[in-house]
Formats: sequence, C-alpha cells, structure tokens
Amino acid sequence: MKFNEIKIGMLAVFASFSLGCAGYHVGTTNGRTAGARSVQVKFFDNETFEPRLATAVNRAIKREFQKDGTFSLETQSEGDLVVTGKLIGFRRNGVSYKPGDVLTVQDYTMQLSAEITVINSATGAEIFRETITGTSTVRVGNDLTAGQRQAVPIIAAKLAEQAVLHFVDGDWGDADKPGEGQPATP
Repeated sequence: MKFNEIKIGMLAVFASFSLGCAGYHVGTTNGRTAGARSVQVKFFDNETFEPRLATAVNRAIKREFQKDGTFSLETQSEGDLVVTGKLIGFRRNGVSYKPGDVLTVQDYTMQLSAEITVINSATGAEIFRETITGTSTVRVGNDLTAGQRQAVPIIAAKLAEQAVLHFVDGDWGDADKPGEGQPATP
C-alpha cells in the first residue's frame, strides 16, 4: 500500500512538471529562423512637443529587437528590413489626486503613440505600417518634471514591446522576403 502511494505521488509530480511547460516552446514565435534576416532601426521623427522622446524610443526598439532575436540588428549598414517612424502623440492624464487637494495630481497615465513603418530594403515595398501606443501610470509626487523624466523610458519600452510584437508575429506572407537577385542573409 505504501508503495502504491509513492507511485501515485511520483506520477502526480511528473504530470505537474510535464503539464506546467506544455505551452512553452524554444525559438522564435513565428516559425522563422532566428537571426536569418537583419533589421535596421532609423531615428524616429518627433512630432510631439516633448523633448528626448525619439532617443528613448529608438533605444527601446533596438533593445526589443535584440531581446526578441527573430531579426539580427544591423547598426553599421542597411538591413534587410528598415524600421522608420514618427512620434505622433504624447498625452498625460491625471488618474488620482492628493487627499484633501483635488487640484494636485498624484498619479498620471502617460501615453506615447508612434506611427511605425517597416520597408523591405531590397524592393522598397512597405510591409508594415501601424500606429502603436505605449502606456504607463506614474506617481509624480511633488515634482512632475522628474516623474515624467523617469516615465519616458518606461513608456518607450512599452511602445517598443508592442511594436516588435506586432511586427514579428504578424502575418506578412512573402512581403519580407528578399527581392529578385538578392540572396537571403545566412
């Protein structure tokens, strides 16, 4: 009887370990070979009135492409795919206010929107264009400027995560394949 309880316990442990990893897979999420194609991220235009947003977004998108691993990041020359964009909106909305003072905002929701375009450098064909928004809630305390300065990299990272996810996992068919006469990058 004791032996049966041990077997059932071992079986339960094995089943829980097996089922716990059932949704996990190794490699890219779209079936492409990791790093087989390269991507170049060009500096985004900033059409908002907030300074330093383009730098944060550019850095975050490059970091997200590196983290994802589906495309290798090209920094010296033009990649197989070229990412460009423009920052089109930055909004700050009060979410909560200081107790006893309904005019002083304590927490803000900040949103950064960008129109992102990806072009196949061999054919010049536009294969992706979408408006992506990154959002974060920030506690500003007594200094709005310092709070916003701390929030910009977070909002840029959220925007970059959404942009790379939409692009990498999107169904673009053969639109991102090299053009005629240009071999695939090994």
